[in-house]
Order: sequence, then C-alpha cells, then structure tokens
Amino acid sequence: MALYHFSEDPAIDRFTPHVPRTNPDHPPAVWAIDADHAPLYWFPRDCPRVTAWPKPGDKQYFDDVFATTAPRLHAIEWAWLAAMTTTTIYRYRFDPARFRPWPEANGQWISDAAVEPVAGADQLSAARIRASSPGISDPAGW
Repeated sequence: MALYHFSEDPAIDRFTPHVPRTNPDHPPAVWAIDADHAPLYWFPRDCPRVTAWPKPGDKQYFDDVFATTAPRLHAIEWAWLAAMTTTTIYRYRFDPARFRPWPEANGQWISDAAVEPVAGADQLSAARIRASSPGISDPAGW
C-alpha cells in the first residue's frame, strides 16, 4: 500500500503533527492519503473542487448518470482554471507502517508522530494529471 501527501511546497523534509484548520477539534496529526483517493488532492490547496468515481460494480450507472466513460470526474470553479493549469503539485510518499487509518474518512491515514517522506517529492504537472485522468478536459479546448 502506498500513502501520500500532496503539497505546493517542493522541499518538505519532515512532516510535523498539526491541528488542521478545517478540523480544529482534532488532535495534532500528520495526514496521508492512500493511492485510491489521491486524485482528491491533485489540486491547489484551497481550490474548491468536487470529484466523483463509481463504486465497484456501479460503472454503467456512473457512465449513464454523468454521460461519460471516464473512470472519474473532477470539477473546479472556473475562477480556479488558471491556478489549476499553472500550479505545480508535489507528491510525497510515506512508509505506511507509521500511520493508522483515520476512521472518519475513507482513504485517509494519520500519524501522531513526525514523519519523514521515504523519497524526494515527485512533481505533478497539470499535463501529467490530465494524462492520467481521461475525465479532465484540456482547458485549451474549453
């Protein structure tokens, strides 16, 4: 299993537990996401977005409802298009042994201790994200 953290910062050497601003009652933690849910974080940090993909066995229903054959759909506010196409997102990989599942959300994992990534950050460009997500339209074609 792979666990990741996505950031606009290319030089994080150590992740320190913190209280998330969106969940101020949660104890400090380092947050990670599994590979299946990683596409939720392929966006600039504050970019409002919605992402959808079918549950196993529901692909035909998904295709019919959304009029698509894409494996998943991503949508952002129009005002964020420029940031989405120019912001570089970096993916950090973690040793999953340092984390436990966060029971409040599928695919999210937490650690109470500081964690160092197992390798340097991988750069995810808008073009690379589009290439791995057929459901993302090319902004030049909009």
